[in-house]
Amino acid sequence: MLEAMVHSGGPERPERDERPAHVPVLPTEVLAGLVGGDPARLEGWIVDGTLGLGGHTALVLEACPNVRVLGVDRDDDALAMARERLAPFADRVRLRKGHLAGLARTIRKERIGRPVGALFDLGVSSMQLDRPERGFSFLDDGPLDMRMDRSIERTAADIVNEWDESDLADLFYYEGDETRSRKVAAAIVAARRRVPFQRTAALADLIANTLGGGGRVHPATKCFQALRRAVNEEGEELLRGLDAAEHWLADGGRLAVISFHSGEDREVKRFLQQGVRGGRWDVLTKKPISAGEDERRRNRRSRSARLRVAVRKRPDLDHASPSSRGTEESR
Repeated sequence: MLEAMVHSGGPERPERDERPAHVPVLPTEVLAGLVGGDPARLEGWIVDGTLGLGGHTALVLEACPNVRVLGVDRDDDALAMARERLAPFADRVRLRKGHLAGLARTIRKERIGRPVGALFDLGVSSMQLDRPERGFSFLDDGPLDMRMDRSIERTAADIVNEWDESDLADLFYYEGDETRSRKVAAAIVAARRRVPFQRTAALADLIANTLGGGGRVHPATKCFQALRRAVNEEGEELLRGLDAAEHWLADGGRLAVISFHSGEDREVKRFLQQGVRGGRWDVLTKKPISAGEDERRRNRRSRSARLRVAVRKRPDLDHASPSSRGTEESR
């Protein structure tokens, strides 16, 4: 029966949404959070640590004529598309391949001094979801891949086919908030004994058969999210990216973080709370900002978006140069 599920179409698959061209989430809120006052008066560098297709960066460059942006992403396809989109801004934007875990090193290498702002838009991009060959989507069949940086070796298929049942269950529960994680893990292990998982549709259909469907959210949503986070080590990436922002941002520099997963939002909240107690941050968003009803209708990706904004504070005694202090990555 389980083998049949792996090879069959499983339950009726939902029609693929007609997704619009990439639209950045919370555009007005992000711009206000990063700029704070008059956009024309802001000067310096802003670091977009998760550039994607460059939507937020384009908004910043259009609104702030005296700002330059260092855009960083680990996805070669995203960088190529962003480079084309941002070409009109010429030397006001600098694009580099990299990831949040190495952001401190990238900033140091680029010699831009202390940035006046940093933006992290976490999670998967619309481009990655819209390309079945990337293996992120449960709506379109493709290889079970999910690597944002395709130079790394481990794929989602490796995790699904090699991790033991308890580890899979913990992954789905802690990284995907899937409360029925043990049931899903047991079904995966039973099915893979017969045929290893290689395609997204096979895994999505198995999960849908195991959990049942009928709701507004596809049953595989949470497990696919957990797998993506594990493949790309997103938890560790976030923490090191936050450390880099704290180390490098100028006094009064602003950090804006958009998360789409409750665990990510908790990590950001905890990091900033610790910074407030240490006198390193002022938090401007006591509760995360969510998209309004109109944006949620126009942009499905915005429905789970949460934005937190904070201002970097540097004590009077903090006179060390950016290159002489901070995490190991910055040295």
